[in-house]
Amino acid sequence: MTNSLLTIFTDVFNEGANKIRTFFAPGRVNLIGEHTDYNGGHVFPCALSIGTTAIVRKRSDRIIQFYSTNFSDLGVIKVSLDELVYDSADDWANYPKGVIVALEQHGYTVDSGFDVLYAGEIPNGAGLSSSASIEVVTAIMLNELYSLAIDRVSLVKMCQQAENEFIGVSCGIMDQFAIGMGKEKNAILLDCDTLDYTYSPLDLAAASLIIANTNKRRGLADSKYNERREECERALKDLQGELDIRSLGELTREQFDEKAHLIEREVDRIRAKHAVYENARTIEAVKKLQAGDIAGFGQLMNASHISLRDDYEVTGKELDALVEAAWEQEGVIGSRMTGAGFGGCTISIVTNEHIDSFIEKVGARYSEQTGLNADFYVVQVGDGAKEIVTVQ
Repeated sequence: MTNSLLTIFTDVFNEGANKIRTFFAPGRVNLIGEHTDYNGGHVFPCALSIGTTAIVRKRSDRIIQFYSTNFSDLGVIKVSLDELVYDSADDWANYPKGVIVALEQHGYTVDSGFDVLYAGEIPNGAGLSSSASIEVVTAIMLNELYSLAIDRVSLVKMCQQAENEFIGVSCGIMDQFAIGMGKEKNAILLDCDTLDYTYSPLDLAAASLIIANTNKRRGLADSKYNERREECERALKDLQGELDIRSLGELTREQFDEKAHLIEREVDRIRAKHAVYENARTIEAVKKLQAGDIAGFGQLMNASHISLRDDYEVTGKELDALVEAAWEQEGVIGSRMTGAGFGGCTISIVTNEHIDSFIEKVGARYSEQTGLNADFYVVQVGDGAKEIVTVQ
C-alpha cells in the first residue's frame, strides 16, 4: 500500500529536496466502557490494525499542503502556518490544523511548512475514530519531523485539546489515548480521571472480534453527544452538594443508589446511573477476561448495550437492530454498540466456526429491518501510532 501512496504523493505534490517520511496511526474500538471517559471512569479500548497513513515532506517556506485520498474531490487544501484558523471550507484538514495549533499553544514550534498526504482505511463516520487517528498521526509526525521531543501521553492530550477547542467536540481522552498508546494483542484498561493505565492481553481463545458498521452516518459534533455531557455534569454538580467527588467515576453502584435522590432532574439521574454502572461493568469485565471467563465478559457487553439503549439513549434503531440480530446467533459470546452512538458500529465476540454464518445472518436480518446494508470487519488488535518507514 505504501508504495502506491508514494506514487500518489509524487503525482500530487511537486518534487522537493527534503526526504519523504511515512507514519501510521490506527483506528480504535472500545470493548466496554462507553460514555465513561468524560465522566472520569474506566474504558477498555484496543488499537486496530487498520488506520491512517500519513506521507510527509518538509518544505522550505511556511505553506502547508494537505491532501487526502479519502477526500480526493476536495483536492489539495493549502494553508499558511501564519493563518491557522478553523475554516469549514477546509473540511477534514481542520483536524491536523488543530493539532498544530495545540502544539504551538504549548510552546512548540513548527518552523516550516510541509506537504502531507493522508490515506485512511477507517470508514468515515463509523465510530472507529477516524478523526482521532488523523490527529494522532499528525502529532506523531510533527514530533518526529521537527524534533520536538514531546512524550507520548502529552501528545495524546494535545490531540484531545485540538478536538475540544479547535474542532469544538467535547470528546474525552479515550480515542486519542488508545490510538497513541495501543499495543498489539492487548487492550488498555484506562482510568480516564488519572490516566493510569494497564495493558491486558486480549486472548479470546477460539473467538474473534467482529465490527459491524451500520452505515448510518453520524456527525459527532452535530449529535446529542454534547447534550449527554451536560446532563452528566448537572448530575455531578447536584451530587457535589453533599459528596466530595470530582467525577461520577469515583462512585460505586451502591454509593450512587444511596445518593441518586440528590439529582434534581430525572433525565440527569438516569444518565448518571449509566456512567456509574458502566464504569463498574468495565472493571468487572476486565477481571473476567483476565480470569479466562470469556462468557462472563460477553454478558457484561450485552448489559452495557442495554444500559446505553435504555438509560443513556444513544443507540437508535440501526444499532439496536444489529445488536439484537447478533444476540440471536449461535456462537455469539457478546455484542454491543461501540463509540459515541447515534449510528456507527457494533462490536461482537463470535466463535471462529460461526463467523461466516454470523455475518450472513446478521447482515440479512439488518437489511430486512432497516433497508441498509451493514459492513463487517473481522479485526486484528494492532500497535499504536508510529513511524513505519523512512524513504530517501
